[in-house]
Amino acid sequence: MRWRVRPALPALKLTGAVLLVVLAALFATDAVAVAVASVAGAVLAVWGFRDLLAPERLAADPSGLTVLTGFAGRRHIPWSAVEKISVDRRGHAGIRSETLEIDAGDSLHLFTKNDLGAPVEEVAEALEGVRA
Repeated sequence: MRWRVRPALPALKLTGAVLLVVLAALFATDAVAVAVASVAGAVLAVWGFRDLLAPERLAADPSGLTVLTGFAGRRHIPWSAVEKISVDRRGHAGIRSETLEIDAGDSLHLFTKNDLGAPVEEVAEALEGVRA
């Protein structure tokens, strides 16, 4: 089983980066504002390119999990090293967020619905099914 970023997400990030820089160049009168917008656009572009280079965030098979680490690296975690798979739900100011947490003892891996392209509750259930 594999979970990946939805294809529209990197396109949205890259479009936002271009728009941010173009709008700053057209309407900003202050050099500092243009510089800040350019840096923000560059960060957004790098984030979008990461989604294009490594769209798969999580994979599971009978031997264990493979998670994305760093910019575009991969790490295999055997099921014996996975201590807990849970969904963390939080609400603040009327906004609810859910995060899939995979506790591998020495590391904690967090994934959102945007990372996985699927509801985190469904992914957690699927992982428990593969684990069993």
